[in-house]
Amino acid sequence: MSAYTPGEQPQGGGWVKLNTNENPYPPSLRALEAIRVALLNDGAALRLYPSPDSAPLREAAARFHDFKAERIVAGNGSDDILNLLIRAYAGPGRPIGMLDPSYSLYPVLAAAQGAPVVKVPVTPALSFDVAAVAGCGAAVFFLTNPNAPLGVAFPVAQVEALARAFPGLLVVDEAYAAFAEGDCVELAKRLPNVVVTRTLSKGHALAGLRAGYALCPSGVAEVLHRVRDSYNVDRLAQVAAAAALDDGEWLRVTSGQVRATRDRLTRELIGLGWSVIPSSGNFLLAAPASLRRPTSPAAAEQAFEFLRARKILVRRFPHHPLTEKSLRISVGTEAEAEVFLAAAKAWTEG
Repeated sequence: MSAYTPGEQPQGGGWVKLNTNENPYPPSLRALEAIRVALLNDGAALRLYPSPDSAPLREAAARFHDFKAERIVAGNGSDDILNLLIRAYAGPGRPIGMLDPSYSLYPVLAAAQGAPVVKVPVTPALSFDVAAVAGCGAAVFFLTNPNAPLGVAFPVAQVEALARAFPGLLVVDEAYAAFAEGDCVELAKRLPNVVVTRTLSKGHALAGLRAGYALCPSGVAEVLHRVRDSYNVDRLAQVAAAAALDDGEWLRVTSGQVRATRDRLTRELIGLGWSVIPSSGNFLLAAPASLRRPTSPAAAEQAFEFLRARKILVRRFPHHPLTEKSLRISVGTEAEAEVFLAAAKAWTEG
């Protein structure tokens, strides 16, 4: 099997890092205060194991979504939840399914479990065919919504139609839901085969702590608790994530700032002649173009290297026809957007 390839983590300072979809803003002050309180008395609490079922995090997620805490399972980031789902529900003779393109971690986790992978192509209209997914033969289907790396969000009604037609477990991976107009949480409340996964890494700016969770049907939650590690989320991550979820005003303000910068980047790149897919995430998939260099995989590679030489990191996905001509650009601060746009203009006009 091949390992997952994460985005480059540069060494040294001076980089504009727009390649791993991290939140550009510091996390909620409530999260930082929760960590400070947990470290009182010279950090004596750290000698003790954390809550084995991540009760503080699960209860905060229950308040955040108006969901039953006993149907929530916490993990070491939502990647841990994805791994638990594959461990419990997939394996030899029980394939996983995914859209193509989608999150490249799914096949890695499937390979570790000996599970085949069925890929259903994203349509040219950047959607999916309900019948094709429902009939793909997978025991578990992972639907990244909004899709990464494309950025498109699939309507809730379409996801519900899929859930009702699909005979297996439908996992809606909502890593980027904080930046979208809607989500599928209500489907997890109502339907017996829908799991919604969330991470604190993107919307809540806690990628460095690793915390996530799943909103499950009651039977699925019980199964995931059987296969997870007893202490799979550490004490500091539990309390910080719980505090972050309780700070709705911080999320409203910062996600609004990200969306505003995303919309500005979209307008200005289109003004330069680049092609941009309308995004519901905290990133854009944009195809560079200039008068001398029309949109092509070669132009994307040239633009990528041009930006990197100026210490601006973005990401390329050169192995799929829907992404090979594009760059994926994380939405940074307004200051980072200024630096990126100046470099994009220099490449376009050069």
